[in-house]
Amino acid sequence: MEINALYDWLKPKSKPLLIAGPCSVESEEQMMRTADSLARTGLVSAFRGGVWKPRTKPGSFEGIGSPALKWLKAAGTKHQIPVITEVANARHVEEALEAGIDMLWIGARTTVNPFYVQDIADALKGTDIPVLVKNPIHPEVKLWLGALERLNNAGIQKLGAIHRGFYAYQSQPFRNEPKWEVFFELRRLAPDLPVICDPSHIAGRSELIGEVCQSALDLGMDGFMIESHIEPHKALSDPLQQLRPYDLDLVYRALEHRDEAIDDERYIAKLEELRYQIDKVDAEILKLISRRQELAKAIGPVKYENQATIFQMKRWFKVLENRKAQGLSLDLEDELVHELFQLLHKYSIDTQIKNHHE
Repeated sequence: MEINALYDWLKPKSKPLLIAGPCSVESEEQMMRTADSLARTGLVSAFRGGVWKPRTKPGSFEGIGSPALKWLKAAGTKHQIPVITEVANARHVEEALEAGIDMLWIGARTTVNPFYVQDIADALKGTDIPVLVKNPIHPEVKLWLGALERLNNAGIQKLGAIHRGFYAYQSQPFRNEPKWEVFFELRRLAPDLPVICDPSHIAGRSELIGEVCQSALDLGMDGFMIESHIEPHKALSDPLQQLRPYDLDLVYRALEHRDEAIDDERYIAKLEELRYQIDKVDAEILKLISRRQELAKAIGPVKYENQATIFQMKRWFKVLENRKAQGLSLDLEDELVHELFQLLHKYSIDTQIKNHHE
C-alpha cells in the first residue's frame, strides 16, 4: 500500500497520539463542554464523536444522526483541533464531507463486510480525507487489511488502523479480547501502517483503560482513541467505558514510556544471551512437533486397516485432561496448554485425513 506517514497528516499535540471524545455526540452542550475540558489538557490531537451508532439491539440509543455533525465540527473549529466520526455507508460519507468533518473511521461491524467497505471506498474517490479502520469483530487479519487496501485502491493514502479488540463469549476482565497477536501480524504485513489502540472498547470499564493503554504502548502502538464524556454517568451509550477528561489526563500522564532500542551494553548482552537460549528451545520444540506429526502419519493406517474412526473422542478428552494436569505441574497456564494441544490435535487429524485420501 502507498500510505503517508501518520505525522505528515495529523499534527500531534502529544506523543503517543491521543484522539478523544464522547462515544456519542448527544447534544451541542455536551460536545462543547467535553471538548473544552479535553482541550485544556493540551494532549488531544483530534476530537472523536459518534453520530450514527450501530447498536447490537434495536431500541438502544442509535445516535442523533446528521444534526450532530455540526456540533462536532463546531467543537473542533473553536479549539482548532480536527474532528473524526464513524461512517458506515456512502450516505454517511457524503454528509460528513459536506459538514467539513476532517477525518473518518470505519467501525468493526462495517469492516467485516467487504461490500460495505467498497461502497465507502467508492464514495471517497477523489478525496484525500484521512480514514482509520477498526479491526473486524472477529480476528481475521486479512479482512482487516483488505478493508485498508480497498480504501488505498480508491486513492486514500492517509490511512491508519484501530485495534479495538475482538468479540469473545468469555473475555473477562475485558469487554473484548485484545488478541495482541493479530496486531503483530498486521504490523508484519503492513509495517508502515500507523496502528492506534482503542482501549475503551477493549476494556469496557473505565478503571481498566490505563492497564490496556500501558500494554498497547509497551507493544509499540502509535497512539490511542479513547472515549471521554464530561459526565459519563449520564452518557446515552457505553457509560461504563468513558472517562471524564480530568481522569483521562491522569491516565495518559501516568503511562510509562519505554524504548524499543536501548544502547546499554549490559542490557544488550543479557538480552542476546536469553534470546539465544529461547532460539535453542524453539529448535527443540520444532523437532518434537515434527516427530509428533510423523507418529500421527503412522497411526492413520493402523486406524484405517482396522476400520476405526480417525477422530476418537474418548482418547482426545483423555489426552487433553492429562496434558492439562502435566502443564499444571509445570506451572503452565491451563489456557496455553488447551490451545496448544487443540492446535496439535487439529494438524494430527488433518494429516491422517490427507494421507487416507492419497
